[in-house]
Amino acid sequence: MKSFYHFLMKYRHPAPKDEISQFANDVYLDHSFPKISEDYHELSSYLEMNGHYLNSMSIFDEAWQLYLISETK
Repeated sequence: MKSFYHFLMKYRHPAPKDEISQFANDVYLDHSFPKISEDYHELSSYLEMNGHYLNSMSIFDEAWQLYLISETK
């Protein structure tokens, strides 16, 4: 299973078209983001404390659901 960070990086885009792309860009620039984590609680706790760039945790939840779908294939 690849890390959430690795999964999210496929959404990076120089001109983000949606909130997930913007989130991916911001996570890329966050050098403290837990890059090897596959754990929802670890990531959500990190973002709640340090994710000042995230307008709403619902963006993370949406990205997490896409991650779970991609990893169960």
